[in-house]
Amino acid sequence: MTINALSVQAAGRAVVAVALALLLTAACTARPRPALPASERGRDALIATAQQVLVNRCLHARGAAGPPARQDVLFGTGPAELSITLTTGHTVRAHTDGCLAEAHRHLYGDQKRWFHAQVIVNNLRPEAQARLREDPAYRAALARREACKDHDTACIRSSGLERLRDRLEPARLAQVRAAHRDAITTYNRLRDRAVRHAARLLADRPTPYQKGNPPS
Repeated sequence: MTINALSVQAAGRAVVAVALALLLTAACTARPRPALPASERGRDALIATAQQVLVNRCLHARGAAGPPARQDVLFGTGPAELSITLTTGHTVRAHTDGCLAEAHRHLYGDQKRWFHAQVIVNNLRPEAQARLREDPAYRAALARREACKDHDTACIRSSGLERLRDRLEPARLAQVRAAHRDAITTYNRLRDRAVRHAARLLADRPTPYQKGNPPS
């Protein structure tokens, strides 16, 4: 082997060593990704906390933090820009100009898509219950229940309404979920996005007990 070949090999080993050192340094100094809650309750709490942080920032930035906080700045003013009418006949509306809307855009990315998906998903069971009225046996049991006095437990029980609802509702709920599959998919995707953004937001936010931030 020539001297030149030995020099090339030595240089190659040096480059590899430097690259490995840089990778190890990056692994040691890179900020770890924030852990995400495993339970639905934990995910809800994480999103709610991040939403409150974002709302408070917005209220302070707009000079409306109070106390009490200005409700028009929090929820928005004028005619609601977003609305959806459910199959149950109820219409739900929301503004796009308030601090709450701003927080939703930060967490979910698309406020309009989140609003529509959330309203539909939150009303799956009411829609399923509304479909129960299409069943003649259910309507008959409901009529018997409505004829009972409020505290007449024997009459209420004999109407058979609760037993019939327990038997019929799961199938109706499955039908409703199938009909709104796209909205449920959108809801889950945007909620996952909100969980990740909330975790990053709160990980970057100093807590009162971190070094340099004594408890208040």
